[in-house]
Amino acid sequence: MTSASSGYWREGDEPGRRHFATFERAGEGFTLEGGGHLDQVTVAYETWGELNADGSNAVLVLHALTGDSHAAGPAGPGHGAVGWWDEIIGPAKAIDTDRYFVVCPNVLGGCQGSTGPSSRASDGRPYGSRFPVITIRDQVAVEVELADHLNIARWSGVVGGSMGGMRALEWVVGYPERVQRVVVLAVGAAGTADQIALCSLQVRAIEADPHFAGGDYYETGDSPRVGLSIARGIGQFSYRTWTEFETRFGRDAQDDETVLDRGRYAIESYLSHHGDKLADRFDANSYIVLSQAMNHHDVGRGRGGVVAALKNVRQRVVVAGVSSDRLYPRELQEELARLIARAGRVALISSPAGHDGFLIESDQVGAIVAAALATVA
Repeated sequence: MTSASSGYWREGDEPGRRHFATFERAGEGFTLEGGGHLDQVTVAYETWGELNADGSNAVLVLHALTGDSHAAGPAGPGHGAVGWWDEIIGPAKAIDTDRYFVVCPNVLGGCQGSTGPSSRASDGRPYGSRFPVITIRDQVAVEVELADHLNIARWSGVVGGSMGGMRALEWVVGYPERVQRVVVLAVGAAGTADQIALCSLQVRAIEADPHFAGGDYYETGDSPRVGLSIARGIGQFSYRTWTEFETRFGRDAQDDETVLDRGRYAIESYLSHHGDKLADRFDANSYIVLSQAMNHHDVGRGRGGVVAALKNVRQRVVVAGVSSDRLYPRELQEELARLIARAGRVALISSPAGHDGFLIESDQVGAIVAAALATVA
């Protein structure tokens, strides 16, 4: 059931339009890159369009940190909001569901139906603090299981931004025979010290909440909402830009509040609002697990370094970045384009919105994705 203090999916909730697939490996389960183990894994996913006879029209769409499988479609049972890329996925849209069979899974470690810290372990209790360390590669390994389940031998395209872009890179590096073309948005080849620092502060904010209970809060009747809200505020600050904040908020007070009498500035209210909004729908443990997976992102780990890992990529890879992104700056995309043989020039998304531009600038992003899918692999 779902705790009154959280809106994330738990067993027994109305699944809405989600599908679920559970994978078990007899006698071995899933051994993770960090040495942990899961006996079985459930993946929540959504699809649009129809798979053609030879399975050649499948497109994998991969969500970012707090996204989920609901990439397109209206709000409704099981979905509190319109799909996060609804303007890009659908009939006659950039990812045309009259042409493509589109799949969007909820990531391993998430909290919208896929196995994560809030899922029940074999003893019937939520994993909580017992949930193992996972990496981007572990997430992709589970997505490979899903592709097999759906009888998709090779994706026509894999598209993702931010954490989804990390997974798209891992697909083309780790499973090149299963990918024809890839679109990587607003990310780099490996996590930077700056990104790790920001994630670590967010994790500390959650763990400092007295209701965190070491990660085992599911059966306490409370959850670390305050810590999660602060963490999201830190994240939201890094996703946007100085220019946008100055233009939208400046030094304005929030409504009729007086800042010299314990009132708030409008920017403070904005960050608080986004924090509270996330705390209503997301699990704090998932936020930690996924943030740390992003910190571990490094396509060169165990492959001789980033240069060695990327130099053998022969697929068409379109790399795109946001002009004002201060979290994943353009230099990171330029590095990818330089090291991947068929990447070409970086496609620049012009936006004052910072990192979130890959979610906001639908016309520009849609044009980039549509052109990428239309190119000869």
